[in-house]
Amino acid sequence: MNTHLAPMPGLQDCPPQPESTPEVRPPVRRVGHLDRAAMYLGIALIRWSRRPARAAKRRERPVFNAAELERRREADHNLALSMIPFR
Repeated sequence: MNTHLAPMPGLQDCPPQPESTPEVRPPVRRVGHLDRAAMYLGIALIRWSRRPARAAKRRERPVFNAAELERRREADHNLALSMIPFR
């Protein structure tokens, strides 16, 4: 099979292509301080809203009334006494 690596004279692009010009890059756009702060705030709010609910419950300290606290102390004391071996 014959292959041609160079364009053949007489063949034209259809439709004609414009002459190639050197590549011109657009100017670099910088992000301002206010825009950057707003972006970080938005990301922080999204992370905060998606936090698991169980983690918040784990951080809460249980609130006991005096009777419940005394009952728990008594149960802990009885448990500790039951672990002492008899001689």
